[in-house]
Amino acid sequence: MKPADLFPVLADDLDQVDRVIRLRLSSEVALINTVADYIIGAGGKRMRPVLLLLVARALGYQGTHHHLLAAVIEFIHTATLLHDDVVDESELRRGRGTANAMFGNAASVLVGDFLYSRAFQMMVEPDDMRVMRVLSDATNVIAEGEVLQLMNCNDPDVDETRYLQVIRYKTAKLFEAAGQIGAILCGAPAEVEEAAAEYGRRMGTAFQLIDDVLDYSGDTGEIGKNVGDDLREGKATLPLIHVMAHGTGDERAMVRQAIEQGHTEQFDAISAAIRRTGALEYARDRARGEAAAAAAALSHLPISQYRDALLYLSTYSIERNH
Repeated sequence: MKPADLFPVLADDLDQVDRVIRLRLSSEVALINTVADYIIGAGGKRMRPVLLLLVARALGYQGTHHHLLAAVIEFIHTATLLHDDVVDESELRRGRGTANAMFGNAASVLVGDFLYSRAFQMMVEPDDMRVMRVLSDATNVIAEGEVLQLMNCNDPDVDETRYLQVIRYKTAKLFEAAGQIGAILCGAPAEVEEAAAEYGRRMGTAFQLIDDVLDYSGDTGEIGKNVGDDLREGKATLPLIHVMAHGTGDERAMVRQAIEQGHTEQFDAISAAIRRTGALEYARDRARGEAAAAAAALSHLPISQYRDALLYLSTYSIERNH
């Protein structure tokens, strides 16, 4: 399902964002065009651009910079995906081979760098120092989150606090930036700008929590990546952290070994321990709490069809199956 199908109120805006993306992807270097077209052409939910567009429209924005900056947000996100898949040695994303599997690690890393630098070229065009500061700070925090996650890999002693810190840096920060920029474009008061940022931060956290749940409960055909990838990569996500806190001695030992060694040989047994301890429902409850906090932040925005769409977005983030 395309973003415009989920958010018909943004159909025209999303068409404009797609045009910007296609235009700004262009390069005289053929390999850049090939890899960039491949990863962007794979589709995706475009939740971050959608968030920026909805906040801007909800606050009455009438200009065109929201299209440019929504594309910037998508370029930054896509660059992180290219780099993530190399670091994680992933082979499947959005239902087809990752760019690194198709074109090699070197091409993926370098095209990711191209997307970052193109995003920075574009973000200066509105000539708004606050927009540039928010986006540059967010990009730096995301990089810190990537390093934090790398440090946490194969560490079975990662607790919920360390896990949530990675989510807030690596995933939620770009959602937060998208919401905040939508408000900045409109010259919104400080309390409204902070509410938009809070909405993004909370919604992004809920979104990632559900992603981590789906890695143990989803279907490869629906989620577009291999189930069990997090376990293979030695990532202690919330379902495993819950088992480490509430499982039997044997279950904890099994999970510890799997995280340390980064294997999925006991995936079925670990999935059974996750279900027995209620780990998935616990993680979903945490996601629901974040989504509810996101929805509450919207009280600072005027009633409109765009605010209604933002409310739906917070619900969609926790009810989706892919």
